[in-house]
Amino acid sequence: MSDLPWLHIVGIGEDGLDGLTPATRAVVEAAEVIVGGDRHHLLSDAVTARRLAWPHPFDALIDTLKALQGQRVVVLATGDPLWFSVGARIGRAIPPGQIVYHPQLSAFQLAAARMGWSMADLETLTVHGRPAHQMIAFIQPDARLLILTTGSETPGQIAEFLTARGFGGSPMTVLANMGGPSEARFDGTAETWDHAVPPFNTLAVDCRAAPDAALLPRVPGLADDLFRSDGTMTKREIRAATLAKLMPMRGALLWDIGTGSGSVAIEWIRAARSARAIGIEPRADRRAMAAENALALGAPRLDLRDGTVPDALDDLEAPDAVFIGGGLSEAVFDRAFAALRPLGRLVANAVTLESEAILTHLHARHGGDLVRLSVDRAEPVGAFRGWRPSMTVTQYALVKR
Repeated sequence: MSDLPWLHIVGIGEDGLDGLTPATRAVVEAAEVIVGGDRHHLLSDAVTARRLAWPHPFDALIDTLKALQGQRVVVLATGDPLWFSVGARIGRAIPPGQIVYHPQLSAFQLAAARMGWSMADLETLTVHGRPAHQMIAFIQPDARLLILTTGSETPGQIAEFLTARGFGGSPMTVLANMGGPSEARFDGTAETWDHAVPPFNTLAVDCRAAPDAALLPRVPGLADDLFRSDGTMTKREIRAATLAKLMPMRGALLWDIGTGSGSVAIEWIRAARSARAIGIEPRADRRAMAAENALALGAPRLDLRDGTVPDALDDLEAPDAVFIGGGLSEAVFDRAFAALRPLGRLVANAVTLESEAILTHLHARHGGDLVRLSVDRAEPVGAFRGWRPSMTVTQYALVKR
């Protein structure tokens, strides 16, 4: 297969062909086939070419494009094709030498300019075609968010998330059809948001916390009472220490074995962009709690699986990290450690003497770090206060090298 460029991915704005550079416009006008959404075709309707809509399902796009090789093919995308757009997906499947990208100003850049916000001082997010709940992880005091939305109902949904967490006074602005003749702006606050807005829009949020606002940092160690639990969960201080050794990283995959309420997996997802987690839990009631917690705390993509280890580990994607919070055995450890990718991290916690004995044996076999963690909390003792110890946790951690 030739590595010569044959596919052009062109970012186009509301000003259509007039907004393209002369060289990029010439590429579009010379195309034999143009692939894009309805609005992209309308923005370029002066060009005579065979027109293809986005395929259904969308995953069929790559096969559609590969079948067109040998023709002059243009894919039209909105704004910058490599910023939360179709260009990245195509680039993962087709060799980069066969593609030429033609970026346009992104919706983020246009929105930042309309708001007078520095791009270096804000978070750029997308919930377009994704669960809107995932933006919850970014609700922080004084944070500024630019969000690509799914449609006209998304700003109202995000307003509800903000208000429920004590950020109802946050100013919100919806910017629609930026750069075109029908550009529109809608301003309000989260707690009173009632605008009907066009479906193609970008949302700007200036997060303002009330005195009683929930503080949900992305640094691990959320308060225990933020999670619905039956009591069998990794508690706050131990959870923070556990995640420090799991080392969440962008795009990395965690296996959370014995996920329970999902606290470790949820904090893993919150801690790094695009981090993923598979939670393995045999009890349906705990999986339900974990799913509820994941939605409430901004980790809706937590993948919960019913199963008993080690058999439930078969055929899973190789992980970057493994946490064993339940179901510990040497067989489970061996299967998980074998599956870990190079430089993968494994952490196992134990509270019983039997489980501690397993970790001691594993430490002797493989090395790594073996520590005991204990936490005492000040609690009332009659009219006074005293220290009440929690169960000591033995923690084993190692990196696969």
